[in-house]
Amino acid sequence: MTPDFRNGVAFSIVITGIAIVVIAMVVGGGKQLSDPSFEVVDTYKGCDIIRYAPNQAATYKYFLHCEKNND
Repeated sequence: MTPDFRNGVAFSIVITGIAIVVIAMVVGGGKQLSDPSFEVVDTYKGCDIIRYAPNQAATYKYFLHCEKNND
């Protein structure tokens, strides 16, 4: 195998992997809040405080989810 061929194959695999990840994020993006590991625990300045338990672990992560207001 020539180095150019190997580099071309590696580049193609990387680009395909990135495309799959992007598609998975776009398609799965609306399902995040329905996952049992996500829970709205409070609100702050009109935003939901979401508690996230990765892999149903005993540790929690928190983040804000704010709906975009087009007023």
